[in-house]
Amino acid sequence: MQKKSSLKILGITAALLMAGCTSFAPQSSAPQTPPPIGASTAPVGDICNTQAAQWAVGQMPTAKVTEDARVRSGSRMARVLRPGQMVTKELDRQRLNLELDAAGKIIAARCG
Repeated sequence: MQKKSSLKILGITAALLMAGCTSFAPQSSAPQTPPPIGASTAPVGDICNTQAAQWAVGQMPTAKVTEDARVRSGSRMARVLRPGQMVTKELDRQRLNLELDAAGKIIAARCG
């Protein structure tokens, strides 16, 4: 009898532990957090167009300049590359690279 009682308690404990891992909150299709300040709602492209981002050369890489260059180039992402910074070398046709000089200004806008 004690063995049955122990198994029953063990089963109830396991059920309670599993229930604690379940979420009963209703699912919402709305985003839970607002987009970051200055984030673009512009559509994201597929292939980067280097020419469309050349206007950024000579600018400081502020969040707005970087995002505007990304949007205008049609790329999915943009990264800012500082002198001497280690970077991956894989080619990504959907990425805009903004290269900086020692003073922090954009000296090149390249895709890849």
